[in-house]
Amino acid sequence: MMNQDDRPVYLRLRDTIAATILEGKVRDGDPLPSVRSLAAEYGANPLTVAKAYQTFQDEGLVLVKRGVGMFVAEGASERLRASARKEFLEQRWPAIVAHIRRLDLSVDELIDRALA
Repeated sequence: MMNQDDRPVYLRLRDTIAATILEGKVRDGDPLPSVRSLAAEYGANPLTVAKAYQTFQDEGLVLVKRGVGMFVAEGASERLRASARKEFLEQRWPAIVAHIRRLDLSVDELIDRALA
């Protein structure tokens, strides 16, 4: 299985941007940092940041207002959350369940640990 850190930088940046939206740090309608400022903050090439932003534009999650900047589209957080849930349940959860079964962990153990 590929380590998540082995993914291209623009996808890791996309995950970071998505997390800020999902955590409510940036809300629908809010401006996003400029390509240059985000590149400086993460020590990334501006073209890499632009590529990460482009994935959001392609999905209609970010709107560009010429001369003003980029903004989170209305409804983007819910669509992003739905997409992330689907990806988690279909791609990551099966491996987690298999690992839980291999370790013979009970639901009670997992809940106790989650609530601790």
